Amino acid sequence: MGNTNTNWISMSDKAIIVAIGESVKQHRLLQNKTQAQVAQDAGINRYTLSQFENGESITLISFIQILRALNLLNLLDIFKHETQISPIELAKMELNKRQRARNKGNNKQNGSNW
Repeated sequence: MGNTNTNWISMSDKAIIVAIGESVKQHRLLQNKTQAQVAQDAGINRYTLSQFENGESITLISFIQILRALNLLNLLDIFKHETQISPIELAKMELNKRQRARNKGNNKQNGSNW
């Protein structure tokens, strides 16, 4: 993917779309696939893929389908959000863990004076 020091913040929306389209094209070529093959696997029109690779915007669903066809869905991992428990909350949970079982009934029923 070449330059990893891309300053995405300073880029216009159009420039970002161009960069993503170029990246998709490079991945497609590295996999030795034609636009027609990827478009068919993605369930989109070849023209849509061509336009995207040339810097035109497409729908998000088409983009996801292209990533799926190129086996690049792992790029979306950055959007996963996993709830993390703070150390304080974890400590509280540990304190509240059940330490042992106890008989809540009347102990005299069992013949015990406990």
